[in-house]
Amino acid sequence: MEFLQSLRIDSFNQGISTGRHWLGSSQEAIPSYSPVDGNLIASVFAADRDGYEAVVRKSQEAFREWRLWPAPKRGEIVRQVGERLRELKDPLGRLVSYEMGKSLQEGLGEVQEMIDICDFAVGLSRQLYGLTMHSERPGHRMYEQWHPLGTVGIISAFNFPVAVWSWNAMIAWVCGDVCIWKPSEKVPLCAIACQHITAEVFARNSVPEGVSNLVVGGRETGEWMTEDERIALISATGSTRMGKAVGASVAKRLGRSLLELGGNNAIIISEHADLGIALTGAVFGAVGTAGQRCTTTRRLIVHESIYESVREKLVSAYGQLRIGNPLDQHNHVGPLIDKDAVRMYQEAVKACEAEGGQFIVTPGVLDGPGYESGCYVKPCIAEAQPGYQIVQHETFAPILYLLKYKTIDEAIAIQNGVPQGLSSAIMDHDPKPPGS
Repeated sequence: MEFLQSLRIDSFNQGISTGRHWLGSSQEAIPSYSPVDGNLIASVFAADRDGYEAVVRKSQEAFREWRLWPAPKRGEIVRQVGERLRELKDPLGRLVSYEMGKSLQEGLGEVQEMIDICDFAVGLSRQLYGLTMHSERPGHRMYEQWHPLGTVGIISAFNFPVAVWSWNAMIAWVCGDVCIWKPSEKVPLCAIACQHITAEVFARNSVPEGVSNLVVGGRETGEWMTEDERIALISATGSTRMGKAVGASVAKRLGRSLLELGGNNAIIISEHADLGIALTGAVFGAVGTAGQRCTTTRRLIVHESIYESVREKLVSAYGQLRIGNPLDQHNHVGPLIDKDAVRMYQEAVKACEAEGGQFIVTPGVLDGPGYESGCYVKPCIAEAQPGYQIVQHETFAPILYLLKYKTIDEAIAIQNGVPQGLSSAIMDHDPKPPGS
């Protein structure tokens, strides 16, 4: 595919890089299969321990020089990265869509987010202010000065294979930090492409080798990073389970962590809502990225007076969804990331039915022409009760639970995960205290 060539993706790629230099590895190659058609796109050699150690040492060496570059000059480098991303927006957006499975519109939108954060970081590079303060000592002033941390580790998830890295890296770079990125092993080619883009810009500007580093690997590679005292901060995106493990590991060595984790998100639709706006947002929130976002709408809490109308409109809207190749812009919903995700979708459907849920939009796995990868599923809607265990659980798939409420107190209790039978007791108070 032409977009692979323009991004310098080969059939086999090294997965360890300090910028312009790519290191060999003793590990086996990780194959990257597209959930779009099930085809093998390319393979990446995972990082081994020796390669990881080389990357960390190089990052420390680079930091000693990079932190001394003036912040506006570092911002200029980031500005050029943004310009290069503008030039390669279409091929990189297509790679995101093809390797991860999100719609082309979303793939292009993700690259646009990278461009936007570059613009933001450029402005920030001239706004790294500190306070000046009066002192009780005559002839003295106190001032506040911020210093870069050092090496920052970035662990990103499959569902946003390029944007999450950029949100962290661009800000870290203008602040004088250097980065080591461990992308999800499910989407390694997107990371390879980004490293090539960055290395090209850095080489033109004589940026020290080791400011932008890449280590492709699985859970073990992430554990090397979280346990490594040389990495001052770990920014990790993924499941709540993963975040608990990362947070505990980093805290054990008194390191710093930034965690962006899951969310069993709800929308409350009151009897006063504009249903046109509310339902448009709810449908996109539930089926966008095939339900594989930490911001995906998973619970729709609807007032009883409009419940039937909302129910009818949702069924109609879901009936118009087109499921298929995400590179075809006529389709609304692409595949799940892999067959493990399909299995979790099926298990959630069974769990909902076992607890008494009724599906008003039928679930299922699609097969036949156009669905050869086995990763395409039907977005579905179940009428459920707030107390169901499966409703309290975040399933990374396009399953929407439709819940009914009578009072706003009950809606808030349901949103907060309180079983319906307990909601009245917990919320038994006047929501507007006297004088409010």
